[in-house]
Amino acid sequence: MISKLSEAYGRLISALALFGCLMLLVMMLIIVTDVALRNFAFSGGPQGIGWSNEVSEFILYGVTLCVSPWLLRQGQHIRVDIVLQAIPAKLAWAFEWVGDTLGLACCLIMTFYGVQATWASYTANSLNIKTLVTPEWWSLAPLPFVFTLLSLEMLFRMHRLWLAERGPRNDAVSAA
Repeated sequence: MISKLSEAYGRLISALALFGCLMLLVMMLIIVTDVALRNFAFSGGPQGIGWSNEVSEFILYGVTLCVSPWLLRQGQHIRVDIVLQAIPAKLAWAFEWVGDTLGLACCLIMTFYGVQATWASYTANSLNIKTLVTPEWWSLAPLPFVFTLLSLEMLFRMHRLWLAERGPRNDAVSAA
């Protein structure tokens, strides 16, 4: 049962990561178009895209959020494991549990506060005022969703760790 849920979840976060890649392509096209319009002036045409920096910043934020659950699942997140590779396997396995438990706690806390911040921004009608004027909650709303996904991945990681050999994980190992 858990393995089927994990597979379905894996497909969901893979689709989310693909969406993040598409967002990166869109960001690149916006930036290239903005630079081209500023450097190759067309008579009577626009001299750049005024909102390109602001939208690019938001897209970069969105890409980070979209790919983070997938990166965690792949073991491609930042991981300092030199100590885990040097200590006895069973102790390293216990430290993996400590790390996953702390990671789960952090993700749940971020989910909780993300919901609070999003709701507070929504009820206060807060705005981001730059080149574009947008409701602030638009940028906050993805946080609780993504940290919920990260929390789920932490639980799946813990399940995989329980079933694995008693030792440090073998994914993304930096020391041999």
